[in-house]
Amino acid sequence: MSGPRILAIESSCDETGVAVVVGGRRIEANQVATQVALHAETGGIVPEVAARQQLRWIVPTLEAALAEGGADWGDIDAVAVTYGPGLIGSLLVGVNVAKALAVTHDLPLIGVNHIEGHIYANWLLDGDATDVLSAEPEFPLLCLVVSGGHTQLVLMTAHGRYRLLGQTVDDAAGEAFDKVGRLLGLPYPGGPAISAAAEHASPATRFPRARTSGPYDFSFSGLKTAVLREVEGYRERAEPIPVDGIAAAFEEAVVDALATKTVAAARDHGVAEVALGGGVAANRALRATLAERLREDGLTLRVPRPAWCTDNGAMIGAAAGFRYQAGDRADAALEAIPNLALPWIEG
Repeated sequence: MSGPRILAIESSCDETGVAVVVGGRRIEANQVATQVALHAETGGIVPEVAARQQLRWIVPTLEAALAEGGADWGDIDAVAVTYGPGLIGSLLVGVNVAKALAVTHDLPLIGVNHIEGHIYANWLLDGDATDVLSAEPEFPLLCLVVSGGHTQLVLMTAHGRYRLLGQTVDDAAGEAFDKVGRLLGLPYPGGPAISAAAEHASPATRFPRARTSGPYDFSFSGLKTAVLREVEGYRERAEPIPVDGIAAAFEEAVVDALATKTVAAARDHGVAEVALGGGVAANRALRATLAERLREDGLTLRVPRPAWCTDNGAMIGAAAGFRYQAGDRADAALEAIPNLALPWIEG
């Protein structure tokens, strides 16, 4: 595959990712140093700890990616990096390393939005790519981005052109999974733990689905409170808590809310395809439910491989490949922006 060969860095939170991606699609290397075990001790991410671990792992991960791809700096056409949104300390590590590498090796620098990276994970290919996955997504493309920090419905009309249709008004879906996981005494991170507990269980109850003023917005705060009250009820009655059943009911409620709003947006905006992105996109129930409901409307659901759903450098390399071809360039003035938004198209 032809196109620019980009070395991409992702350090927005607690994963240190470095990848080499060609033409915005083909992965030549993708290395990730994870901090999951470390943050499991505290039941959640401690920003200062995450930033220190980014410092610790950025150089070894960079070296591992270059070795995996069999590349030296003469083979690299540009350096890309996530500059927001995310944790400021973690972002600063990646941004400063990327700027230093670009200057040292006289390479163009490309700044990438983290959310954009999750969307562009749907363009990635590897050596095991199927014929179905080899075709690029079609526009207009509706993307549901669901992670620990974000839940957004994004209408993508062309490369780099986005319209925000809806988003969470309180907790992100991934954040709700983590909080409910702690309520149920499940290990961190909550998403995989709840999914595992719910896999062979029947819902112990039916939790409410929140109503929002925006037709495509989400709300999970009330659901989290409903789970808390359910758990407290069992404790007050001195009854065993049906952890698996409550996990199944919670997952069912989250998946139903996400799928219902996504299908409605897809119908209303006449999209060609629907795509998932973000860590929660690895959830099996969400994938299956959304694919089934979209199939009824003749729509295809695109889902990145599970390893590309969580934070990684390859997704940043994918987005950067298309930005490179569009002529986008950053310079030494590039700054980390914790609350960075996509360049939304209004209306």
